[in-house]
Amino acid sequence: MVSWYGEPPTHAALPALTAVGVGHAFTTRHQGSFDAVSALAGPFGVDRRWPALAALGLESRSVRYARQVHGVDCLDTDATGADGLIGTGDALFTRQRARPLAVFTADCVPLIVVDPERPALGVAHAGWRGTVRGIAGRLVAALVEQAGARADRLRAAIGPSIGPCCYEVDEPVIDPLRTAFPAAWERWVRPGREGRWWLDLWAANAEQLTAAGVLRGAILSPRLCTGCRQDLFFSYRKEALAGRLATLAVLE
Repeated sequence: MVSWYGEPPTHAALPALTAVGVGHAFTTRHQGSFDAVSALAGPFGVDRRWPALAALGLESRSVRYARQVHGVDCLDTDATGADGLIGTGDALFTRQRARPLAVFTADCVPLIVVDPERPALGVAHAGWRGTVRGIAGRLVAALVEQAGARADRLRAAIGPSIGPCCYEVDEPVIDPLRTAFPAAWERWVRPGREGRWWLDLWAANAEQLTAAGVLRGAILSPRLCTGCRQDLFFSYRKEALAGRLATLAVLE
């Protein structure tokens, strides 16, 4: 189940994730696009009100985020205690309540992973490159090894992103996927046109989460496709120069 907020909807949340103490929001195109990271304004711009931030009781300057490069580095946001841009990487984690994290996407998979009993919270940006390199498992490992989480207590959410209905890829994507996951990759694809496949990033990331120890029933996947739902989301694949969506998460 997904709860939508605003008219038209500016952001959404998963009640099951809210129920374990994770304030969060997946923004829509009606919230507006988040700008590229800049030294002056950051992704939230200057003096602009964002409904998702207001709904979570957050100020833009308090949100930690990274310069995303389609890699697998997991940044410890508690290491510096700084707000705003904290470095280069595609996953962030914290052991602190009231420390908001954000990733930005426009088809790539946003992940939220939490051990509410520790507490420990992480978010990740998983495009096909990050998926091939196993960023979901890397984030789980960081939460377990560095934040004291227990894998069997973790709850995870897969946010709006391009689905297997819309994500057709070719050999330059399939070759590294096949190499990295020789026993699994065929479960994540179905044949398309000659030399092409439809790739299910949702299934790939969910399976990587379970391989890292997350219980299958603890993974929330509303299967909201950014390619199908251009009325709600930006899609780089469908719109070329699309805007960017934000996934925000904070332990309450």
